Amino acid sequence: MSKKPEKETSSVEKLKEALFIDKKSGAAKISDSELKKADAFCEPYKKFLNKCKTEREAAAEAARLAQKAGFTEFDVEKKYEPGDRVMVNNRGKAIILAVIGKNGVKNGARIAAAHIDSPRLDLKPNPLYEQNDLALFKTHYYGGIKKYQWSAIPLSLHGRVVKKDGSYVDIVLGEDKDDPQFCVTDLLPHLGGEQMKKPAAKIIEGEDLNILVGSRPFKSDKGSELVKLNILKLLNEKYGITEYDFLSAELELVPAFQVTDIGFDRSMIGGYGHDDRVCAYPALMAVLDQKIPDDTVITILTDKEETGSDGNTGLNSDYLRYFVADLAMQEGLEPRHVLSRSACLSADVNAAFDPTFASAYEANNASFLNNGVVVTKYTGSGGKGGTSDASAEFMGRIRSLLDKKKVLWQVGELGKVDGGGGGTVAKYIANMNVDVVDVGVPVLSMHAPFEVVSKIDVYMAYRAFYEFFKD
Repeated sequence: MSKKPEKETSSVEKLKEALFIDKKSGAAKISDSELKKADAFCEPYKKFLNKCKTEREAAAEAARLAQKAGFTEFDVEKKYEPGDRVMVNNRGKAIILAVIGKNGVKNGARIAAAHIDSPRLDLKPNPLYEQNDLALFKTHYYGGIKKYQWSAIPLSLHGRVVKKDGSYVDIVLGEDKDDPQFCVTDLLPHLGGEQMKKPAAKIIEGEDLNILVGSRPFKSDKGSELVKLNILKLLNEKYGITEYDFLSAELELVPAFQVTDIGFDRSMIGGYGHDDRVCAYPALMAVLDQKIPDDTVITILTDKEETGSDGNTGLNSDYLRYFVADLAMQEGLEPRHVLSRSACLSADVNAAFDPTFASAYEANNASFLNNGVVVTKYTGSGGKGGTSDASAEFMGRIRSLLDKKKVLWQVGELGKVDGGGGGTVAKYIANMNVDVVDVGVPVLSMHAPFEVVSKIDVYMAYRAFYEFFKD
């Protein structure tokens, strides 16, 4: 067989280079200096993730960092100037941060919207009970989880208890090295024959996600429920609460794992809550790093996304709309006109392609670790149900921006058609007549107690939000 002329091969490669999408791994495309920037950016992110395991903690830390960067509480009566930095804290569970632009909001606002709630186990209103000399908490899981993944792992307790007199106590127990931790028990394999015949969704059922919290009884020769009594005595001594106070408490069990580098090359980060704090943190940093943008820029870190965004701290409520309306009216503008001229990056994650479970994905339209921030035109399920679908024009605008600013990016869908699906806050933004598309970080093991992301992708998310605000 004769060898093809070198000139012909060269012309084919040139044509491919001109017409094909370049699918070479992003890690191979960026410079060593850019890799160092990515690694450096992720160090404080890891600390943020360790510190912020609930929406309350994430909102509080965002407010702390914002105050340090010169943000003040928004005052609807005050007239703001370009460069002013304001924030709105919504019930301690969601926060809006804005930097006023040179043009104010007459051309609309630039918005990045991420959520700071994650799947977890919530305590029921009457959680504590004793059975067979063990004390346990009853839970109701929050968000979409594989319930079996939450058994036989260390858990920590986070949240707030509001007492009858209106005072409250915040609890974080299980994070320090000297703290006790908690767990959901599981059946040993020697006795698990019948359990293992069940479908995965039934191996551990919702009512079986009971938290082991104690085993020693109160010292007494008389009375029942002495283990429960001992636990309540300890809680009362430490926090001043009674069993009645659980009725007005928000207490969450989350994985006690600490965030860690993954891989011999330390290229990835493993931990709890990447969905969606891996987008919330870059979006937060992007607004904190703005000086005086042309148009007003807004980062919103919202609650309740994992349960459908309903409730007054979720993005299906009107608190973002009200804030934009306040900005518009300060400038004598109609809020609806401001919203119609606005643009938003819905900062949410996508499922990274996992070669171990390749059949769940359509590889040509999946996102991959190390290929940069993923732009997701639509999410939803089945026939694009329950989603916003970004227009070709807005996709073109974002694509052009990312290319121009040399931000590493890719496109992706959430798995195969009819393979499942999911949603983001994008549709709630779109329902305000705002152009919006999902831009976020691809995640391995999404919604598991321990998720994995690429450091390159985290940094590229920051760069995407930052350049979008500046554009």
